[in-house]
Amino acid sequence: MLCWLLFAATALSFLDRQVLSILAPVITREFRLTNEAYSHIVFAFQASYTVMFTVGGRLADILGTRAGMALFLGIWSLSSAAHALTRGSGGLAAARFFLGLGEGGCFPAATKGAAEWFPSDRRALAIGIATGGSALGAVLAPPFTAFVAAKAGWRGTFATTGFLGLLWLILWLAVPKADVKEKAPVTTSILQWLRNPAVRWILLARFLFDPVFYFYMFWVPQYLSRERHMSIEQIGARLWIPFLVLGFSQILGGRVSDALVERGWQPVNARCLVLGAAAFLTPASWLAALTSHPDAAIALMSLLMLAHGFWITNFLGLLSDIFPKESIGAISGLTGTAGGIGGMLSTLLIGIVVDRFSFLPVFAASGVLYPAAFGILLLATARKAHSKCAESIRA
Repeated sequence: MLCWLLFAATALSFLDRQVLSILAPVITREFRLTNEAYSHIVFAFQASYTVMFTVGGRLADILGTRAGMALFLGIWSLSSAAHALTRGSGGLAAARFFLGLGEGGCFPAATKGAAEWFPSDRRALAIGIATGGSALGAVLAPPFTAFVAAKAGWRGTFATTGFLGLLWLILWLAVPKADVKEKAPVTTSILQWLRNPAVRWILLARFLFDPVFYFYMFWVPQYLSRERHMSIEQIGARLWIPFLVLGFSQILGGRVSDALVERGWQPVNARCLVLGAAAFLTPASWLAALTSHPDAAIALMSLLMLAHGFWITNFLGLLSDIFPKESIGAISGLTGTAGGIGGMLSTLLIGIVVDRFSFLPVFAASGVLYPAAFGILLLATARKAHSKCAESIRA
């Protein structure tokens, strides 16, 4: 029950953040925003989200998953509803900033809960379920947003998402405390983890691959509107498909590596095998910008999301296999911060590139970053920065 409630929380997280990107063509016209100005609003979310990945992960380690998730979701639900009151780019940026403050702790806390509550041969599947709700939220966001916006306008859409978050909070707080395991004491500081060479290489890997997912999450609706000339209704009818693929692949990716563990593989070896296979699927993504048919572009985007689902579940599973559970919130939070920094920098760059050129260079870059990140992970283990990783690569 707890795992599926975490699934629902990550679903709400992605639903709430996707609403702005789906409604961006309408809001940017109403507020007369350029793509560069829109990138600043997205940046406000990413800035707070990036910082709160580490801060929120640490809070989850200290408070526990139960209290931490309640705090995070309460903040972001109120912030989501606050979008409905904005009157310009400044108000939107402020609402996005506070949305990021709440959502930043969600995934470290969800990963921590799954890692603590499940053994190694079920852990990746549990992480896939707990974090896989993000895909459901992304699947529901386009049709949900298009439907509610048609009935209640874009302001009513934001108010509705805030209300849904508060309903989840009531259910979460109703979970009996006896169902939640006791927290382990936190013994290692964030600075101590940053001195660990393995941690630094892993942070660099996430810095490289996270911008691709940020691009798909925040910019693809703009791409479909601007370069594929789709209406919001047409975007809503198609954009859920890649994220549905993502949802299945996150859960399946966890099940595949868990099945290898059940067959006798070391957990780290199993995660690394799936990571490598996923990384070398992603170069097909850049073809999405070259195909002449919009539906073919959606299919190629779905291929990227398939690979990302296998990748992110096993990346988080790898963290839970090689680092102590009492610090997994901090470790996963640190990686999220590294990815958020990459996402912030790439967002500002994308706004400039798209206004001056097109989306083609962005899609081209997205096709090489996962293999590069996988190479970084291999380099980290080859240098024996962490004994378990080194053993995995030698095996």
